[in-house]
Amino acid sequence: MLITHDTRCALDAVVDLVNTAPDDDSAGTEGLADLAALGEFVRNHDISDVGVLSERDLTGVRHIRSRFREVFAAPEPQAAAAVINELIAAAGTTPRLTDHDGYDWHVHYFAPGASIADHLAADCGMALAFFVVAGEQERLRRCEAPDCRHAFVDLSRNRSRRYCDSRTCGNRLHVAAYRARRKEAAG
Repeated sequence: MLITHDTRCALDAVVDLVNTAPDDDSAGTEGLADLAALGEFVRNHDISDVGVLSERDLTGVRHIRSRFREVFAAPEPQAAAAVINELIAAAGTTPRLTDHDGYDWHVHYFAPGASIADHLAADCGMALAFFVVAGEQERLRRCEAPDCRHAFVDLSRNRSRRYCDSRTCGNRLHVAAYRARRKEAAG
């Protein structure tokens, strides 16, 4: 599956957005607690065409975050497609070619002057739509570590990734299993 630069950026943004939800964090903290956190999210993801952020933007982004969470939890492509269709339709999706900030030609799906919520709904919704269209919806996953459950997109060749980060969640579970085997062997 070919994933363009802008689609990859949108996938990274939607995964990080979903993972800001309070119940996706073992500590139960809100990752978008205020406008400063939303501003940091926008800067970290180099999201273009964003004006001055307001409380309305924060509320809107939290709302679409909950809808994107539904996509990652969808048991089949029809359920994911229904949510994605609602998100991109409500965002007033307006595809247009652009070559800003030193990037080659790519497509933005949000209308000029769109709110940050509509911007994310359109661009991230389309990035997720490409996975459903390609029959790859199962790549939109949740970490299998029982104390994590962060969202991630499995881009491994054989669709075998199980953890959001193999260096933390995966390694922690492998070490625990190893210690349990050693303890059992020691009697």
